[in-house]
Amino acid sequence: MADNNSFLLRVITPDRVFYENQVQMVEFDTTEGEIGVLPGHIPMTVIIRPGILTITEAGGDKEAALHAGFAEILPDRVTILAEIIEWPDEIDEERATAALERAKARLREKASTTDLARAELALQRAVARIEVIR
Repeated sequence: MADNNSFLLRVITPDRVFYENQVQMVEFDTTEGEIGVLPGHIPMTVIIRPGILTITEAGGDKEAALHAGFAEILPDRVTILAEIIEWPDEIDEERATAALERAKARLREKASTTDLARAELALQRAVARIEVIR
């Protein structure tokens, strides 16, 4: 049941409802910077940038690696439509570290065939995965 100290957070991916519960606060990165949402927030829609999703519940905080998507923020609920989001126990650390090294190498090379925006996005995703498991 909602109260003035909480709001409904829904995180949906193409494959599943990743999370749905009453929360006190949610924090994540957007293309405009980091945002923290509390109950009663002004309505807005934002584009998500890769980073850590921090969910503050009555029992403590939870974190997940959030890679891309959109968020609709309303005073009584937040809906995140995520392309990819992972709990720490869903992440393969060796694979994430290898992806980080590949992305760094592509950015260092600066070859004319390298899509720098894509390489930067890959780097941000790898960093988010590694940060959330540590």
